[in-house]
Amino acid sequence: MNRISSKILSLLLVLSIISSCTEKNTKETAPNTIKEAVTAPKYTPDWQSLGKHNESPEWFKNAKLGIYFHWGVYSVPAFHNEWYPRHMHFKDHKVYKHHVEKYGELSEFGYHDFVPMFKAEKFNAKEWAQLFKDAGAQFAGPVAEHHDGFAMWDSKVTPWNVVNKGPKRDITGEIAEAIRALDMKLITTFHHSKNLQRSTELGKEVSISHFPYFEGMPTSSNDPELQLLYGNMEPEKWYKEIWLGKLKEVIDNYNPDIVWFDYVLGDIPENYRKEFAAYYLNKAHELGKEVVIGRKQHDLPLSLSVDDLEQARKNVIGTKTWMTDATISDGSWCYTENLGVKPAKDILHMLVDITSKNGVLLLNVSPKADGTIPENQKDGLLKMGDWLKKYGEAIYDTEAWYTFGEGPTKEPKGHFKNHKAFIKLKYSNKDIRYTTKDYNIYGIILGTVASNKELLLESFAKKNIHDEVAIETVSFLGSDEKITWNLDEEGLHIKAPTQQINELATVIKVTISQ
Repeated sequence: MNRISSKILSLLLVLSIISSCTEKNTKETAPNTIKEAVTAPKYTPDWQSLGKHNESPEWFKNAKLGIYFHWGVYSVPAFHNEWYPRHMHFKDHKVYKHHVEKYGELSEFGYHDFVPMFKAEKFNAKEWAQLFKDAGAQFAGPVAEHHDGFAMWDSKVTPWNVVNKGPKRDITGEIAEAIRALDMKLITTFHHSKNLQRSTELGKEVSISHFPYFEGMPTSSNDPELQLLYGNMEPEKWYKEIWLGKLKEVIDNYNPDIVWFDYVLGDIPENYRKEFAAYYLNKAHELGKEVVIGRKQHDLPLSLSVDDLEQARKNVIGTKTWMTDATISDGSWCYTENLGVKPAKDILHMLVDITSKNGVLLLNVSPKADGTIPENQKDGLLKMGDWLKKYGEAIYDTEAWYTFGEGPTKEPKGHFKNHKAFIKLKYSNKDIRYTTKDYNIYGIILGTVASNKELLLESFAKKNIHDEVAIETVSFLGSDEKITWNLDEEGLHIKAPTQQINELATVIKVTISQ
């Protein structure tokens, strides 16, 4: 072999070795690259990425009604309202005076001493879930934690939970299983953003803190366990380990379909809010679920969350799905002795009004500490549910028509600041709300319609309607009578059936041609 051939052979051998190493390296690294691509999170903790989430999936838009419950340690004293844990610390408040007279000074009997008294001995998750289902709810679930620092689930983050203390059973786990067995979605609501004691200086309590720091009271205790309940700890530790830790725990253990926040969320540092949203949405993506995040103030972008109006609602059609949270009671959100409830017709009318404007109602009930739901609350829920069983096609799976309605009763403007005005609203059979689905338009009259009454639906008048409709039939849900009707410049004239149909609300179904 000559010198040139030897060099060529050597070169070919080197190239062969390089090629072999490259091929081997590719084979070794390629599977890992593919694996990383598959398991890479869909969402990163920044608003642009999180905003790609569909904040209002179809199942939520169509649900229209959900039920949750304010139930916890604060249900034990059953006095004033669910803010008993805070008010009991202020000596000029009637709750403090009541507490001292009945239980003694706070140095002797603090809020934590109520925990063993919260036994929930009569709680039956299946009965509750069935009640919510019979009421017409499409989703339901607990106030997972209120401002008071007590977790209504089996928690490893805090010893102050329903498995370690009080009931000694996993309330959230039981209700989640019962709700899903009835084909409802699960909501868990979080109010714990207010639990941290936020102070500008020692002893100076800030309004957004639920528990005030007062010397000589349990809220200022150096006991590490009590500090976990009363939110008395270093803020950064609390944000990361407690606020975010509790959310991750519920998401991991119960896979809620909705995570809903009460106010003061905006006081949680933005990086933790982003981390929560990314964690929740990525978990849902792994499970192939479409989930919802509810917020009450301007503390999360609406590109990834649903806006909630406490005890209030819109007076125009919402361009996006929105929510109202309201309570069945006419006072406290948690059970208190002699707690009154709203009439069933008022609850139903609120639901109809919300639905006509592309909204969803989250209705609160108030169980007793022993785990029973008072009969007057059950009665209101079941009356609404009975109506929805008969006429629910005008509510579920619908959307707003070109106008939400007509009639003399008008909702005020504003959010919670006008909640008292919203509570006082009373509709009558002069008020009509509209929904639509497929080729049907539903006119829901908020009250009883007298037999043979002549009705005029002015929203069908040419001067009002955007596009003229070609009406095929007009009927009343719940009646088999053939209806006499006429459409002219004034609107749609209808003669009601010879028999009254329902005292809560009456539904007119107008079917139009394609």
